[in-house]
Amino acid sequence: MEEHNIECPYCGESINVFIDTSAGDQQYYEDCSVCCCPILFSTVEDELGNTNLNIKRDDE
Repeated sequence: MEEHNIECPYCGESINVFIDTSAGDQQYYEDCSVCCCPILFSTVEDELGNTNLNIKRDDE
């Protein structure tokens, strides 16, 4: 598990999230701990084994 500090795409608040990098590429929703809106998390592992995190609003 890796800790990441992200900015909520809805309310703009800075929140800490934990990402399971052992699962490879994945997509899942997690609610913002401040405004409770659903954030879409996408993780993609590159050819060097690094995990890239993308976040989006549910309505994008």
